[in-house]
Amino acid sequence: MLQDKIRIVNESGLHARPATLLTQKAANYKSEILIIYNDKEANAKSILSVMSLGVSCGKEITLKVEGEDEERALKELKEFFASGMGEEE
Repeated sequence: MLQDKIRIVNESGLHARPATLLTQKAANYKSEILIIYNDKEANAKSILSVMSLGVSCGKEITLKVEGEDEERALKELKEFFASGMGEEE
């Protein structure tokens, strides 16, 4: 199991559009991917689960990844978060 802390940099946080893009990206991996925020866990492959966290810009989450492709998943998801999750600046 791998995990890392990630700061949300896109302006709208983990709301509808970026959460949709995140769940689509997370679905490409076989590993279990969890987002932890304020002591709540969300399945990164479920849009409702991700949006229920209510994470806004500037907040820090923990990304926990476990499975056969965990290294690639964590690396690529960290890059996705750092890029602003598909939103323009």
